[in-house]
Amino acid sequence: PSLLSKRLKELEEVGVIIAVPTETPDVVEYKLTEAGEDLRSVVMSLGTWGQRWVESSLSLKNLDPSLLMWDMRRNLHPKPLPPRKCTISFLYPELQARSAWWLVIESGQVDLCQVDPGFNIDLYVRSSLRSMTSVWMGLSSVQQEIEARQIELIGDKDIARSMQTWLGLSPFAKEKNRRVA
Repeated sequence: PSLLSKRLKELEEVGVIIAVPTETPDVVEYKLTEAGEDLRSVVMSLGTWGQRWVESSLSLKNLDPSLLMWDMRRNLHPKPLPPRKCTISFLYPELQARSAWWLVIESGQVDLCQVDPGFNIDLYVRSSLRSMTSVWMGLSSVQQEIEARQIELIGDKDIARSMQTWLGLSPFAKEKNRRVA
């Protein structure tokens, strides 16, 4: 977290991003500035290259649950979910601190909570961080990880069944690795 904070501060100082306050106290969301938008195609090209040519096991070594959950929140597709408030709890048992996260989806808006929001849970997702990251990166699917007993879904069957559709995957997930072993 301290390295991430340092990098965000540096990006803010050089004018690539700006911190925007949110409705949640002490929480900001970072948005690209005009200069940052000009870098978007460069960053997307690097991401595509990385997905195609970097060995996936390297990407799965330095896992960060905060980044994963924020990216899932940012890219989540609410349309396949029921037209009511849905609360999905993610539990990563191998993590000591902050092992649980909640996504609350209502009226097309997606909130990420690090503290139990107190709503009824529609779906519990129990997974290793590595398995969920692998799905997010497009290296595996929800079904493959369920069959391997790495992801367990408990709750609303329709929400569980459509998870691959609503889950916010990496924008590079569709890129196939071209690296020759």
